[in-house]
Amino acid sequence: MTIVRQVTSRHNDLFKDLRKLLADPAAYRKLGRVWLEGDHLCRALLERGRTPARAIVTESGWAVPALEALARNAPEVVCVPDALMRELSGLESPAPIGFLIDAGTAVVPQPARDTIVLDRLQDPGNVGSILRTASAMGFAQVIALKGSVALWSPKVLRAGMGAHFALALVEGAAIGDVAALGLPIVGTHLRDARWLHETTLPTPLAWVFGHEGQGMSDAVTAACTLRVRIAQPGGEESLNVAAAAAMCLYESARQRRPA
Repeated sequence: MTIVRQVTSRHNDLFKDLRKLLADPAAYRKLGRVWLEGDHLCRALLERGRTPARAIVTESGWAVPALEALARNAPEVVCVPDALMRELSGLESPAPIGFLIDAGTAVVPQPARDTIVLDRLQDPGNVGSILRTASAMGFAQVIALKGSVALWSPKVLRAGMGAHFALALVEGAAIGDVAALGLPIVGTHLRDARWLHETTLPTPLAWVFGHEGQGMSDAVTAACTLRVRIAQPGGEESLNVAAAAAMCLYESARQRRPA
């Protein structure tokens, strides 16, 4: 049975924790909780068979049958005044519902799984987009090396559009942890690289995508067993990392698919 209670004070401990999660992109690592804002992310979580720890819903949202039913998927529902929810939102138009879930940050990298490695990526939009593409192309694991943006931060969650719940996400890793998986490591590079469209890609493999401005670090580049480059007949110097990742992951998926 779902427990329903009301919180009307911003001095409540739950409210304080939610504000910390919104204000600090990496606060979930200390608090052990992640804040999912909006019904789209909430439904995406449920579709992957996961259960939230709590649902937080506005008083006006609780009066909407569809949102009440969504909230009741949590063992506990907290109703808050609409004005209070606005202080918990990173959106221009605050959502009437959100889920609080366990952070699940103690994930250990697994061998023999198609993997994506993020080498110090900084832009939440890029990272969220790569996670969406990873899920769509059938990748199961994403490893963020030390120095990468927090994978469960609010902005990455919004950009990921629910892809987080289909992936095993590992943070704070070193390139040695990736090498220990025994996978071929493939990275994009402008020098000493094969053309992507002419290359037979190994499977399973670990694709590496580097920092938006600096690319892969020297240590990561040295660890690559294969380097490829994407043909750009229009003559641009480089591609956005999320666009490059989409092309690489699609090519992997295309080659895996039986003729």
